[in-house]
Amino acid sequence: MNPEKIKNRNFENEFIYSTSRSSGPGGQNVNKVSTKVELRFNLLLTSGFSEKEKELIFNKLKNKINKESEIILVSQSERTQLMNKVAVTEKFYALVSKALTIQKKRRLTRPTLSSKIKRLEGKRSRAIIKKLRKNSGDLSE
Repeated sequence: MNPEKIKNRNFENEFIYSTSRSSGPGGQNVNKVSTKVELRFNLLLTSGFSEKEKELIFNKLKNKINKESEIILVSQSERTQLMNKVAVTEKFYALVSKALTIQKKRRLTRPTLSSKIKRLEGKRSRAIIKKLRKNSGDLSE
């Protein structure tokens, strides 16, 4: 499913944002400013998804969902809180759209005749090279 279609459903009022200090290098900015943004989204309380969609999301994103059935995402890559908020929101839409896309089943195909012949010729040439290596050892005696 396209992330733009999910954005049209507008989950903005159901997002719960919280901020904290980012970890890692960055000097004084990291030590003073709360730029890390955490997004929480409760799947059970939302009316934006159908029951079938919720089930798909639960199955595919089970590692990102906690016991309270909340999807928790974090962004701390940007220098400002606003940019991290935008980044984590985009991450949410991309994650949910990927979870809702249904993969096509792979159709089994047979190797073509030419690919079989090419493979066998490659095996023969490798065997000849190895055989020549063996025989060259016998000549030195």
